[in-house]
Amino acid sequence: MELATDLNSQVLKVGVHEVGINGNCWYAVGWADQLKSGEVMPVTIWHQAIAVYRDASGQLHALEDACPHKGVALHKGKVQGDLLACRYHGWEFNGDGQCVNIPYLPEGQKLPCAQVKYYPVQAKYNLIWLFPGDRTLAKTKALPEIPEFDDPDWLMVPSTAYFQAHFSFCNENSVDLFHGFLHEHQQGWFDPVLTRLQETESTVKAEFQVSYKGRLAKFLGLSAHANQVATQPVVVEYQYPHFSCKLQTMSSNYMMRLPVSATESRSFVFFFFKLRLPHWVLKPLEPALRVLLRRLLILQFLAQDVEMVESEQLNYLKDPEWRRVEINPAVFAVQRLMVRQYMQFIEAQTVHSSSIASTHSTKGSSSKKQSPTAIGVSSDAVRS
Repeated sequence: MELATDLNSQVLKVGVHEVGINGNCWYAVGWADQLKSGEVMPVTIWHQAIAVYRDASGQLHALEDACPHKGVALHKGKVQGDLLACRYHGWEFNGDGQCVNIPYLPEGQKLPCAQVKYYPVQAKYNLIWLFPGDRTLAKTKALPEIPEFDDPDWLMVPSTAYFQAHFSFCNENSVDLFHGFLHEHQQGWFDPVLTRLQETESTVKAEFQVSYKGRLAKFLGLSAHANQVATQPVVVEYQYPHFSCKLQTMSSNYMMRLPVSATESRSFVFFFFKLRLPHWVLKPLEPALRVLLRRLLILQFLAQDVEMVESEQLNYLKDPEWRRVEINPAVFAVQRLMVRQYMQFIEAQTVHSSSIASTHSTKGSSSKKQSPTAIGVSSDAVRS
């Protein structure tokens, strides 16, 4: 659906900065090469603590980070073959979350009914991906497409960003290219014009005309001279729950968003640059170029964004009822998408819970439904 690109004053929705996530998506939680065989890594996806471990054969597993015996965090445990042993008493769990051994239990004695929740997990693009929702849907949901990842024509610079802020603030920042003013001393973009805006059930696509000038523009091949202004189209796409931003065929970046809690988020970011150098020259320079670009460009840009986003969060916490005014229609489209995806998840959870309750009722038992507030935000806040 095409949307108007006019910059008109509107009031931000109350509640969008507390909305929960759609758990029926894949979320990046860490770098795959940083988790070796026999190691365990704690991660959190929207208040869900999870222990990810790589077994002796290199296979990834993800379990709820709490032993059903004493509630001790399983990420403190020890990998033994393809099992994860709780550090407290040595209870061993397989990748399906089943307790398969208690070391001090007499031989032949039946194991107690002890099980933890397990999560679908996979590795791609050197990232570990988790599916925190209905695991029966995991195979039907695709990971983001990153065609530049294996393309030798692109120089890839990975990075990580940490925000003490709700993921909605981060998402608004990513789609809002009008904040180039913030990056002016890093030779960022200026004079952005929103030329097209499209919205679907799961995506928001915003196209801008953006101007560049300076040494960075020359380095990227946008202009022949540093003092020459170059105006280029930039496309920002929010494919829930992740972002991509592409500057013609010269650079692109992908932001995999990890909502941790109501006031904490992480992003795993890939920056790609197409440099005007032959492969035989570029290849030996790649390690040094990655370090230089990360330190002198990417980390500085990210630090400025983090500072602004965290300032928004702090002032929101001081007065959530303060009606902030916005004029960027792309921000409102992203807000609608976040709320819509969350409500779809709530509805799916309700249907699933009702189905379980009906089955149990037939057997003479009952089942509890999971409320919206248990996953993220009150339904009143979502509707506002």
